[in-house]
Amino acid sequence: MQPLNKTNLAETAIEAIRGEILAKRWSVGDKLPNEAALSAALAVSRGTIREAVRVLVSQGLLETRQGSGTYVLSTMDATRPLTMARRASLRDQFEARCALDVEAARLASLRQTPEIITRLRDLLAKRGNYEGGDKAAFIERDLTFHKAIIAASGNRAMIEIYDFFSASIAETIEATLGQDIPEPDMQAHVSIIDAIETGRPAKADAAVRRFMQPVIAALERMILS
Repeated sequence: MQPLNKTNLAETAIEAIRGEILAKRWSVGDKLPNEAALSAALAVSRGTIREAVRVLVSQGLLETRQGSGTYVLSTMDATRPLTMARRASLRDQFEARCALDVEAARLASLRQTPEIITRLRDLLAKRGNYEGGDKAAFIERDLTFHKAIIAASGNRAMIEIYDFFSASIAETIEATLGQDIPEPDMQAHVSIIDAIETGRPAKADAAVRRFMQPVIAALERMILS
């Protein structure tokens, strides 16, 4: 087991210990090294190890025995089916969002004005890049930018549909802030505005599809893995 870096220590400790269990470093019934040994091996505090063990007990991989220690209860990941279902659900959400975003960008390209383009660029500048910190605030800024593209379509029904699904869309944004799913970078966002500004629906369509493709492809790979 390797020492961990200093970000998200509890989550990383959970994954490190889970990885060893699933790799069958210990067999069912084996006793884990004590807190002090695990703490030294992973270079984290004993409190972090206790939190990791608590989570793994709740997931059915470990059991604690009063006065005896912590033992391996299972080497099968019971969370995998739920994880796979979650990934499939996210893929469906992204595909639905792509359909809305593509058509909105096409319409926006036909109805864009210099004022609309300026507003989109201003909102994108305010959005910035996510560099840690207040995740909820960043999601709100990103959602505001994408809603502005929907508004630029001039289609009232589409605007209302997007508002109705805003919680689901915010969830897709949050998913790209983790490590598994790539977050579209600033240039990908700029490219959508540039394509809308051309007034050519096909260019706007292609820009949004390029924006979404790496995310959907990553989810497809994760579902199949």
